Amino acid sequence: MITLYGTPRSRALRISWLLEELNLEWEFKFLNFAKGDNRSAEFLALNPSGKMPVITDGDIVLTESAAIMQYLVERYGGAFVPAAGTADAAKHHRWVSFIMTELEQPLWSMGKHKFALPEEQRLPEMQKVAKFEFDRAAAIAEQWTPEDGFLLGDAITYSDILIGQTLLWATVFEQDLPPKLTALRDRLQHRPALASALQKTEAIAKAALAQE
Repeated sequence: MITLYGTPRSRALRISWLLEELNLEWEFKFLNFAKGDNRSAEFLALNPSGKMPVITDGDIVLTESAAIMQYLVERYGGAFVPAAGTADAAKHHRWVSFIMTELEQPLWSMGKHKFALPEEQRLPEMQKVAKFEFDRAAAIAEQWTPEDGFLLGDAITYSDILIGQTLLWATVFEQDLPPKLTALRDRLQHRPALASALQKTEAIAKAALAQE
């Protein structure tokens, strides 16, 4: 049984969404950061950084969301990743790398300097810097994004889930998106697997909080 550790609308969402797309059996372990669950000895044994998401699958313990997604599609659902060595595989690798290092990075900078870092380490001026970086990355992504369908055509890949969750995060952070990225976000956010993932994880989180 695959177990996912995290909170419903964090980076763990891209994993829960993919698990639902792959129609796998899995369970969710909610981490209450306010309570310090991510600093518990049990969780630090899984990920010494105290960050999420983390999955366990039998004896396998895996951190880092892009690595988790690659593992899941290779082991359980090859249709969500192009065949190795093809042009589409090369484009997919480019998308994953760009999303993680260019598109998501400034959003995380916004989050760190709003709430994640200790208050004395937060720099208000980072918000303008991060917005500049995000807008620049979004403009490049807009050039690569098709008018319809998914990033690589008619078939969804995990790069779509990765960018979909990132664009939803950008929306929460009130960032402007160019037209094709907006349309892609809108297409992806209506995926039944996304709704199913949120329903499952939020119900578990709500029940856990009610017991505290």
